Amino acid sequence: MLIKPLNDEPVADVCLLLEGTYPYVRGGVSSWVHQIINGLPEVTFAVIFLGGSPRFYEKQQYQMPTNVVHFECHFLETSWEQGEAQARPGNRKAMEKVRELHTHFHTPDKQIPDELAGEVMRMLGEGDGLSRDDFLYSRASWDAITDGYEKYCTDPSFVNYFWTLRSMHAPVFLLAEVARNAPPCRLIHSVSTGYAGMLGAFLQRRWHRPFFVSEHGIYTKERKIDLAQASWIADNPDETGEGLNADVGYIRRMWISFFEQLGRLTYNAADPIVSLYGGNRERQISDGALEQRCRVIPNGISLNAYADALGKRPEGIPKVVGLIGRVVPIKDIKTFIRAMRGVITTMPEAEGWIVGPDEEDPAYAAECRSLVASLGLVDKVKFLGFQKIPEIMPQLGVMVLTSISEAQPLVILEAYAAGVPCVATDVGSCRELIEGGPEDDRKLGSAGEAVAIADPQASARAILALLGDQERWKQAQAAGLARVTTFYTEELMFQRYRDLYQQAKEA
Repeated sequence: MLIKPLNDEPVADVCLLLEGTYPYVRGGVSSWVHQIINGLPEVTFAVIFLGGSPRFYEKQQYQMPTNVVHFECHFLETSWEQGEAQARPGNRKAMEKVRELHTHFHTPDKQIPDELAGEVMRMLGEGDGLSRDDFLYSRASWDAITDGYEKYCTDPSFVNYFWTLRSMHAPVFLLAEVARNAPPCRLIHSVSTGYAGMLGAFLQRRWHRPFFVSEHGIYTKERKIDLAQASWIADNPDETGEGLNADVGYIRRMWISFFEQLGRLTYNAADPIVSLYGGNRERQISDGALEQRCRVIPNGISLNAYADALGKRPEGIPKVVGLIGRVVPIKDIKTFIRAMRGVITTMPEAEGWIVGPDEEDPAYAAECRSLVASLGLVDKVKFLGFQKIPEIMPQLGVMVLTSISEAQPLVILEAYAAGVPCVATDVGSCRELIEGGPEDDRKLGSAGEAVAIADPQASARAILALLGDQERWKQAQAAGLARVTTFYTEELMFQRYRDLYQQAKEA
């Protein structure tokens, strides 16, 4: 990559791009961001946060360290606010490029050509030839949208198609404006693809500075799951089918394709492309990332932070099963609750603790509480809200994750450091964390059990097998401690990111 000098003095070493996470939302990604910033005090950061609606991000959950020298936040919902509509002819040459770009949303298997993507991003980023008002109100834009509908759309509602395109594109204009006004930095680091990754691609073109992306989960995969279930998308009733197959409604497929293309544009601009484990690296490559750009950097945790938790463990195995995570559908709290019905039927003295915030999805949290009541578990399954994890861990006999999607959950590593075996669904790197990855890791033994997604009976059996067998529990505890100590310390992780940042700064 040919790097040109910045025109202005950089305000920070790293421009960190975050979508829907730090500093407003607690969770694995946010904890990791805070950990990285604190762990590299010699590096200065400018943080740009992107959120949906400001009403969901009213209070910061983290106090930013002093090496965060710039912070700004932008809300995508504001991009849909309508100004005064004024008819205009628009730039037909620019809209021809957009029309060509749209063909790739209708035929998602096609890679957007680099030259086309670059030209559209240049027009957006520099604000010449393709303005937001032109896209919203011009005759040229109307002709491009109606032509696309007539050629490609199988949904009978033109209204659905029209407003879907507007909703897709409005945030992109906002991102271009953010990029035009952002203070320059020496390098750009996005912690996802999606809108944050798109902003990174804009900044990379504008500043001509190194840009890399690191993903905990795979953004496009997680958005597919969300979009497959989204009730706000109006499917054509004549288009049958559920899930992510070819029978998904046309409008829903357009949204999925849109985020797939954002991912490809991000991968095309980024080098390196970082994932947490080998399985996600393979997924990035299959989604369009160049193999030679992809590398793996596992998460790491502070062993010192959990030394007291390990020392405070009582004799014997506490009959407490803990799920530590947000009360949201992707964590599949309901499967945990149903599993606890099976555990308590066999082991009446056991308890289940759900430890994590429940304000993100109040409706889902209410459904979970209702399920607890309907299964007769009100006195046995407790919602504890946000807690300090090192204080909770010594009280647990087993830590459980029933998620339908994970990457490399920090909470499993934290449980190991505190001496707690784990049961987790076979998603992301969970099986690798439990059973080991490379041969020298696998020799350490199993630190619990990986189970199928949405299988409360299997989860219950795995939990009971650990709680009811002291020898097996001790072996799992020892394997987890050895695994986190050998392969997943934060010192290893910090050095790998320090090296990445340093190499980019010297480029």
